[in-house]
This record gives sequence, structure tokens and C-alpha cells, in this order.
Amino acid sequence: MKHFRGAIFIAIVGLVLAFYVGGVSTLYVVVLLAMLEVSLSFDNAVVNAKVLETMESKWQERFIIFGMPIAVFGMRFLFPIIIVAIASGLGILETFTLALDNPEKYQETLGSVEKLIFAFGGSFLLMVFLSFIFDVDREDKWITIVEESDILLTMGKVSSIQMIISMAIGILLMSLSTQPSIGIAYFTGVLLYSLIESLDNILSSNGVRNGLMGLLYLEVLDASFSFDGVIGAFALSSDIFIIMIGLGIGAMFVRSLTLYFVKENTLDEFKYLEHGAHYAIFALAMVMFLKIFFHVNEIMVGTLGVLFIGASLFHSIIENHKEKKLVKQLA
Repeated sequence: MKHFRGAIFIAIVGLVLAFYVGGVSTLYVVVLLAMLEVSLSFDNAVVNAKVLETMESKWQERFIIFGMPIAVFGMRFLFPIIIVAIASGLGILETFTLALDNPEKYQETLGSVEKLIFAFGGSFLLMVFLSFIFDVDREDKWITIVEESDILLTMGKVSSIQMIISMAIGILLMSLSTQPSIGIAYFTGVLLYSLIESLDNILSSNGVRNGLMGLLYLEVLDASFSFDGVIGAFALSSDIFIIMIGLGIGAMFVRSLTLYFVKENTLDEFKYLEHGAHYAIFALAMVMFLKIFFHVNEIMVGTLGVLFIGASLFHSIIENHKEKKLVKQLA
């Protein structure tokens, strides 16, 4: 419970503020927004925890200290305003005023660039999944029909296979959409991931991830997850402050989950949880690509993540039970 004290405090403050601003109806919307954020980003917490395990303790603390305001205020409030400012050609203050005085126009402008957002976020998440699935040093396999298949093992031997796959998908998306801007956004995501990974490999030592690069990686990863929630939040409210409160509460709980997973060694105890999170990431990336062409309900996105996480957690518990039973038999 100690890992969630900050999140609970922020939740109470946020809920009281929501009730003060708009009564029970606004309070209900904030609760729904928080649930939407947690459902979309639970897998983010698992992957964040895996990354934090490879970082020094001081950078783990910095992730919590600096990551909280960045996640709540930066990604859920300031970042969408910056995107709208760039898309509309307005200044930051003008865009902020637009969001306050004409939220429908603000939402419309944000929606006009959502395809670029999905292309960028989807490509970054795709690279995260490809790096995981083609990791030759990973011992545990979950969905063996995929992870131990001859096709995957053969592809894994190909140099730069992740880049080949990502470039092929990017070219396909750009061709189907007939919009060069989609390709630019997509390959920017691939480039940013590759740049962070390359710098991290150069600066890391003795298996310990470079703190600054790790923090940057986690913030970009968080941004990729938050895109879907920020855009989907307008279906529930057009008030950017209400959206920030709801998504911010959810983001705080996701960060607290990350800290809990690290401090309690949850990923070691449930060995397939990381697998489930990465499959959920892959599903989210594919949904983002589909959203370039079709509307996909956010409930479906959250449900896919929950199903993968739930299945991996259930399978981990079964495996733990089998191992304990085997140890008793051998004793």
C-alpha cells in the first residue's frame, strides 16, 4: 500500500476538485477517464518496471520524482496543446486560450492530426515489441507456437530484422494512406527509438542502463501510450482540465504500479507478465495503425491489453504452482 500513497492522495484531491467544479456528473467522468488511462497503460507499467530494473537506484527515484509531473501535466495537458499549436500554426498561449474558450475547435484541430500521432506512437511501440520478440538472450518463452517457431528463429538470424520489418510496415502504411506525412511521422518514431537505443548502448556499462537515456526512453514510451487516451478522452469531456485530472489520476496509479513491480520483484515472481505486456503493446501498435484508416473504440484497445496481461498472469501463477509442486516432490 505504501507505493500507492501518493497516487491515492492525488486521486482524492482530483476527485474533490472535480466534484467542486461540476458536481456528481463531472466526478463520474473523471473516474471513467482514470479507468480508461489505467486500462490502456497497465502494460506500460510492466514494461517501465523492466526498464527500471536495469537502472541505478538514483535514476529509479528520479523517474518517480520527475516522471510524475511530466506524466500528469506534460503528456496529458501540455503535450496535446503543443501538437494543436503546431497543427494550427497558433502560438502556445493562443492554443491554450482556444482550448478554454472553444474546446470543440480545439478537439477538431487535435483530431485533424491524430493520424500522424497514431503513426508516430504506433511505430515506437512496434519497435519496443520487435526488440522483445527477437531478443536472443531471453530464456523464458510464453506463446511457444510463436516464440519458438522455425519462422521466428530463422528471421531472428537476419541482421537488422527489426529495422527491415518496421521499414516494410512503414512503406505499406504510407502507400495505403497516400499521405507522405504519415510516413514522416512513422519513420520519426522509428528513428527516435533507434537513436535512444543506440545512445543507451554506447553510454551503458556492466549491464546497467544509462540513467538519462533510460528516463528519456520511458517518457517517450509513456507518451506513445498516452496518445490514445488523450484523444479518446474527448469522447467523455471537452474540458482539458477535467481530462488532465482524470488521465492524471490514472497516470499516477500506473507510475505507482511501476514502482510496486520494481520494489516487490513482481516480474521475477510472475515470469510471463513481461511477455503479456509486450503482446499488449504489439496489439496497441496494430490498433493505432488501423486507426489511421478506421475508427476503433478505446474500450476494445483497453480490453485487448487486459486480456493479454490477465492471460500471462494466470499462466505465471500456474507455472509457479507446478514448480513448487515439483520442488516438494524432489525434497
